[in-house]
Amino acid sequence: MKTYLYLIIIAFGLSIFSCRPNLKKELKVPDLFSDHMVLQQQQDVNFWGAYTPGKKISVSGSWGEETTAITDAGGQWTLKLATPNAGGPYTVKIISRDSTITIDDVLIGEVWLASGQSNMEMPLKGWPPNDTILNADQEILQANYSNIRMLTVPKKISRSPLDTISSQWIAATAETAGDFSATAYFFAKRLHKALNIPIGIIHSSWGGTPAEAWTSKEKIKKLGDFDDQIKTIENPQTLNAIDKWFNERPVQEIPETDQQWQDLSFSDLALATPDFDDAGWETIVLPGRYDAINSVEFDGAVWLRNTFDVQDVSVDYVLQIGAIDDMDATFVNGQKIGGLVGAGFWNVAREMTIPKKLLVKGKNTIAIRALDTGGNGAVSGPMSITSKKGETISIEGAWKRHLVSEIYKGRFYVYDLQTDLSNRPDVLQVNQNLPTVLFNAMINPLVQYTIKGAIWYQGESNVGRDEQYKKLFPAMIEDWRDRWGYEFPFYFVQIAPFMYNPNPEEQVSQKLRDAQRLALKTPKTGMVVTLDIGNATNIHPANKQDVGKRLAGLALANDYKKELVASGPLYKSLEKSENKLIVTFDHVGTGLHQADTVLTGFEIAGADKVYLPAQAMIVGDKVEVSNSSIATPKYVRYAWRDTSEASLFNREGLPASSFSSEAE
Repeated sequence: MKTYLYLIIIAFGLSIFSCRPNLKKELKVPDLFSDHMVLQQQQDVNFWGAYTPGKKISVSGSWGEETTAITDAGGQWTLKLATPNAGGPYTVKIISRDSTITIDDVLIGEVWLASGQSNMEMPLKGWPPNDTILNADQEILQANYSNIRMLTVPKKISRSPLDTISSQWIAATAETAGDFSATAYFFAKRLHKALNIPIGIIHSSWGGTPAEAWTSKEKIKKLGDFDDQIKTIENPQTLNAIDKWFNERPVQEIPETDQQWQDLSFSDLALATPDFDDAGWETIVLPGRYDAINSVEFDGAVWLRNTFDVQDVSVDYVLQIGAIDDMDATFVNGQKIGGLVGAGFWNVAREMTIPKKLLVKGKNTIAIRALDTGGNGAVSGPMSITSKKGETISIEGAWKRHLVSEIYKGRFYVYDLQTDLSNRPDVLQVNQNLPTVLFNAMINPLVQYTIKGAIWYQGESNVGRDEQYKKLFPAMIEDWRDRWGYEFPFYFVQIAPFMYNPNPEEQVSQKLRDAQRLALKTPKTGMVVTLDIGNATNIHPANKQDVGKRLAGLALANDYKKELVASGPLYKSLEKSENKLIVTFDHVGTGLHQADTVLTGFEIAGADKVYLPAQAMIVGDKVEVSNSSIATPKYVRYAWRDTSEASLFNREGLPASSFSSEAE
């Protein structure tokens, strides 16, 4: 009987044991820890990962250091491993009781994070045909630097913080460097040559994105400017209604090549024909933006229709449009006459011939399928049709618009030609431009990795919100430093000149440049000025060499104690002398220098803040400005236009920044 009871107890115990969850986990580490990685020299660098709870993990470097940790109740572990002076290659082993992860070709050197929007994202090979890098072919051919490594974080968004990315470290060679961030590559190249040590870059950027997308929820909530967007992101009922709307539509994948964009079809060509009834379409005004419904932006494809009258159909006509952002297919009387499809055409003016054989005397129909893939979707002026005999017909003003396909969560959702869009919910897309989403997916997974510092090139997408940027940008810097747990150096690029608005009275990017200048009040920051290397007609200037070199100069001077001048002149103070204002600068180097015989770009004003061009003269290490029409000047500003060019430098060749003394 006792034997029988023992058997029952044993069996019962085994059954209980068999019902316990299996807590064993595979030994894992993030992709940041992989072959060819670079670790920060002379630091206790962080390693972390996952394994079975309560078990020992050891990490050793072949340079002779080893350390251990015990996994917590969730199976997570973290530890610090001391690194030597720069060198390598080494091997790192991560060992549990039943498995080993071996990481080969590990270099010890300097590790920097590179982030921002398109001017940081832009690769060394450029985005041909219009967005190119200076001497790209030669730079790529000569990119033989096995001690420069880059890990590029994949583009991803998330409403909540993520812990992992999927990527790999890659050494710079002629075969690989074309895909490297050009700005970050030239930064790394100068550091490598100056220090003769390995340089690692973690590159995490996304074109067209604002600073708030790169800032954590905890920090962004303290600013208070984005509360409504945060509530929408976090409201499941709103998001469920939006998801339901799109889930009822056919889906198409977004093309990955120019040819796929050329072949893209929504079965919508009937909308180009003259006899299509567009009476129920919405009316918008062009030139202008076409990418908003109820003031909420969307990305996708729209048809734009209008009519024009011609009496002389014996000659060809020419259609001219300032630009169509991003792509277009353009039709007259149902026949395609042209359009630009593919990457890099968003700011290219359109000019197309309208053959006389397509025209009819009287009313003719023009239809444009415009595609906006991100950022602003707009048609720029002037918009006109001109005959070969010189007669010009304006097509500016009221146009009909109809949405045929919308990008949501990285896919096209297609509407049939009769879809009633009046029931469409206001769609605040969970996209890369919303607050926090890029911090969550593309920065948070990196925050434990030990870095020396960060470089940043962004600001174009915050143009027009300069007062907000004065708070937002320093808050983002502080946010990142808080996450990493130390005050690392942070060097950034001031946005380059670009014609954001042809109307001088509506130009505002200089205010954003000045907001960036004011961010230098944040400790351990530095700014690269690009007034001399911009392109007024292209928001992606080709000269990334000097951008990267100037960023590296800031690091070399401030962090590696090299004797060099790393900044151009920066406004310091202002004093009055009779009818003149005397401007003092920091970072004059070995002296101020003017690019031409006359200093340009300075303006002064009295108490009324009515600015007039100033006569400016370098006197020692200062600049004296005056205007005979202003007896009592009070304010001075410099390079205060979208497309201002540098005229003031130091003798080291670095340009002075835009500034306004009103901001002080």
